[in-house]
Amino acid sequence: MSVDAWLGEGGLLARAISAYEPRAAQLEMARAVEQALARDDTLLLEAGTGTGKTLAYLVPALLSGKKVVISTGTKTLQDQIMQRDLPLLASVAGELSVACMKGLPNYLCLRRYEEFRRSPAAFMPLARQLPLIERWRETTLTGDRSELNELAEDNALWHEIQSSSETRIGMKCQYFEACFVTRMRREAEQARLLIVNHHLFFADLALRDGARGSSVIPNYDAVIFDEAHMIEDVATDFFGVSVSTNKIEVLMRDAQRAFAAAHLSGPYERLVSAVGLTASRFFDTLPRPRTGESGRVPLPSETFVVRLQEPMFALDNALDALASYAKSRIAESEAVAQIARRAEQIRDEVALIAEGGPGDQVTWTLARGRSTSIGSSPVEVGALLRERLFLRGGACVLTSASLATNASFDYVRARLGIDYGAQETCLASPFDYAEQAALYLPKGVGDPRDLAFTERACAEIEALVKLTRGGAFVLCTSNRALRELSSRTRDKLGCSVLVQGEAPNAALLDAFRADGNAVLFGTAGFWQGVDVPGSALRLVIIDKLPFDVPSDPLVSARCHRLKERGEEPFMRYLVPAAALTLKQGFGRLIRSRADRGIVAILDQRVTTKGYGKVFLRSLPNARRCDTLAELQAFFRPGQGPADGVANEGLHA
Repeated sequence: MSVDAWLGEGGLLARAISAYEPRAAQLEMARAVEQALARDDTLLLEAGTGTGKTLAYLVPALLSGKKVVISTGTKTLQDQIMQRDLPLLASVAGELSVACMKGLPNYLCLRRYEEFRRSPAAFMPLARQLPLIERWRETTLTGDRSELNELAEDNALWHEIQSSSETRIGMKCQYFEACFVTRMRREAEQARLLIVNHHLFFADLALRDGARGSSVIPNYDAVIFDEAHMIEDVATDFFGVSVSTNKIEVLMRDAQRAFAAAHLSGPYERLVSAVGLTASRFFDTLPRPRTGESGRVPLPSETFVVRLQEPMFALDNALDALASYAKSRIAESEAVAQIARRAEQIRDEVALIAEGGPGDQVTWTLARGRSTSIGSSPVEVGALLRERLFLRGGACVLTSASLATNASFDYVRARLGIDYGAQETCLASPFDYAEQAALYLPKGVGDPRDLAFTERACAEIEALVKLTRGGAFVLCTSNRALRELSSRTRDKLGCSVLVQGEAPNAALLDAFRADGNAVLFGTAGFWQGVDVPGSALRLVIIDKLPFDVPSDPLVSARCHRLKERGEEPFMRYLVPAAALTLKQGFGRLIRSRADRGIVAILDQRVTTKGYGKVFLRSLPNARRCDTLAELQAFFRPGQGPADGVANEGLHA
């Protein structure tokens, strides 16, 4: 059976679902994916918002007869596929051979749960939601924390009882047969279609070619990446190495519990305390961002020789002592043996980072919230991906609503190491952007580097929100801009204001949708992967062109590498990367054929600089407006869009 028989005029879906409406672009995409899977091709496929790309790759994947991995950019999309799209297909085709795999921290670890429940910590404030976990534990079939809607995204208790690669014991664990991870992996072995996310996929890819040659995902014949524009960043994380204060704190807590559960006596409390003290000193000695700045800070190799040598050696000695103690008592329990392995692994990782990492790496430190990290990341991942992914054999499909810049796939090819004959397809969105969306490029706001820019940007935000009566995302390019714009305008907008960081992102989105007229200020987490169809979102304001921070050590190293090759990094790297991000931000607005609204870019460089043409050519063909009067004529108050149409959900 072909994809036409499923998605075409008079096909299975059309006959089974009265509201179904075939789409030409969706069918064209499905045919391209079907061909790539049959020929074991690499396919770059941009599909505009509204194409229905999820069904366009799920149907050919299910029909291919191969074991296919679908890798999504977010766990949210994973859940959508499992809970909405695949049940829709199953209602037509019957039972499907499908399994979902997430990273280990998404699953309850029965051993750690029982150890925590019996420990003194179970009587501390940290454990106030333990009864909730206990009730859920009795009924869950998956152990997946996404089922726990009542548990906050950053809940500290979950970190004490989640599974992880460091804490998992394996077959020697008394809970191995009942383990949710064991069950998940066995289901994945049997399934023909695996739904994973990029973080798990690239963690697995790094493991397959690591020293142990192990893997998490079963062997597969083909892979399809949705939200493929995220691949470079995720791969960079997993082909590098990092150590954080949080990782060491978890080791210390697990060591205390493992030793106590084994009824050991002796110096273990002193040894664990020494790890904590030396780790605090080591991380406190690391350089910090300048006042008002955030992000990664470079760690030149001489930093480890001059500034960090003594505290690093002290930490190394403390970890060695803890590992030696645990190794001398491994007969007591597998959990104790695991503490020895984890302490030695952290020693090795710190040493590897200090040496600059394997190959061509950048070493950095990052302070985020209460956690500080050091790490070493590859300057480029193209060669690694070419060797380990694209040349391994089997089809590889990369799809997203934003892969091409300036009508070309050259940028993504260069960044991902696709330097051979991959197939390319670019499908326009079926939405009528000229009718549904206005692109507002105000004059007079000035260059973002001008001192008066923030004040003028606030005035534009106030005027725009007044025009649409709320229903707005204000997408900021930095935490500093987020704080300044939200604090200056909050009391002047006349509607509910939500600010990223004041609540979990999911809670903010729920509140935004429920309100209908709110204004949400957000940074990176809201530029992509956020879906608000209907009238609740009718205005997207973008403060500045989303260029990468030039001082970031990875960005700086990549620019330097391009210069060494005789290439101009601004136009070859910084502009295309920013254009893809801008395209994602624009894509938040129009999510259905009933949506109508405004995208405002306050950064005047998009019209005053030559490179601005690259940004504008990469965006949908919305109606161009330069004045508020033009916007008023386009967006008539009281005539906002409806809340979507029934058929939109059928195309995913």
